[in-house]
Amino acid sequence: MLLHDSRRPARLNAEGDLVLLEDQDRGLWDHQQIIEALPLVEEALRQSPGPYALQAAIAAVHCSAPRAEDTDWRQIVRLYDLPARLQPTPVIALNRAAAVSMADGPLPALALIDALAADGELENYHLLHASRAHPRRRLGLSAEAAQSYRKALALVTNESERRFLERRLKDVLRLKDES
Repeated sequence: MLLHDSRRPARLNAEGDLVLLEDQDRGLWDHQQIIEALPLVEEALRQSPGPYALQAAIAAVHCSAPRAEDTDWRQIVRLYDLPARLQPTPVIALNRAAAVSMADGPLPALALIDALAADGELENYHLLHASRAHPRRRLGLSAEAAQSYRKALALVTNESERRFLERRLKDVLRLKDES
């Protein structure tokens, strides 16, 4: 929890809008909390790591990167592989797909997300559709990305996330019109 809390000051901008991890000002992170948490994560991983220890390890990889582009996404994918085997859930699979997108690109991630969507279990989960929009947008599939953003918007309940998704939808519609 220390690692997640350490990033809290950077998660929203002054207007209360969501700031993606890759865009966060890492100078706003509470580095004292990070320093305190990292040895605790290492200790938890030395024992038989459960789901919380693995979540902490993933957060530690994020917090250890001095810049977003230094994030070891392959390590994060490997860390998601463990709970995907131990306690497979669609949400863990979706989070792993997001990490795959960053490590290997949008195409393999989209295949994973499409398989999750076909399963239907996450149909009413706005983050499935938002996650599906991201690789579609990166692949230049603006119409498909817009469709996914619209589905996510129909399901989202958090206002900060809603504003973020509305901005993303507006961006892909602009790109679609330009092409």
